[in-house]
Amino acid sequence: MSKKEEYRPGETIRRSAQVEIVGPRGGRTGEERTVVKGEPAPPTPRPGMKFVEVDRTKHRR
Repeated sequence: MSKKEEYRPGETIRRSAQVEIVGPRGGRTGEERTVVKGEPAPPTPRPGMKFVEVDRTKHRR
């Protein structure tokens, strides 16, 4: 299995996927977003949070 991608807000997305918002220490929030390859990662609810890939999308650009 390949390594799950991690993104910070504003970072360019390397592959389209469903991502989960995680806290600064890696705590899961259960909140997911869809991100698209080549687009910037969206803002997070609070500073220090990031996104971790949950599932790659089936339709890829």
